[in-house]
Amino acid sequence: MMSNVREILITREELNKKVKELGAIISKDYKGQELMLIGVLKGGFVFLADLIREITIDIDLDFMSVSSYGSSTKSSGVVRIIKDIETNIQEKHILIVEDIVDTGLTINYLKGIIMARGPKSVKVCAMLDKPSKRKTNIELDYKGIEIPDEFVIGYGLDYDGKFRNLPDLCILDSVAYQK
Repeated sequence: MMSNVREILITREELNKKVKELGAIISKDYKGQELMLIGVLKGGFVFLADLIREITIDIDLDFMSVSSYGSSTKSSGVVRIIKDIETNIQEKHILIVEDIVDTGLTINYLKGIIMARGPKSVKVCAMLDKPSKRKTNIELDYKGIEIPDEFVIGYGLDYDGKFRNLPDLCILDSVAYQK
């Protein structure tokens, strides 16, 4: 597995430190309010699991699964909802938790769908931000770590369904997807 890694971009220790920071800020910002986190599957599940353990207020939780990559290293720009949330979100504060925002098309689409369902507020938390790839003007309310324009794997992120279990955030060696 590590033979497909060009380099470790962000260590597990750096990731954990940022998750603790985000959890503390979210806890403070939503103190005394009803907060629902919507985790974006599959890539966001590792970050979400770590994040909820750092949030010190009561939360509710649901999931959405979307696809815009398939087996490619580039977003197709077409977002497909594979699994929708099961909870009524009217009059709730919503925090969408995403692994990475690059083009912004997926998170912009999801935010629009969720806003149309009548919540009190909708904010976005992403562990990784790749602003150099942005194709839409989306703002991240809670931003983890900005990364360069590289295809990354590990910490829940995959290439063709593999490498999610790497504990560090790594740059995929281009040899892996040129096969």
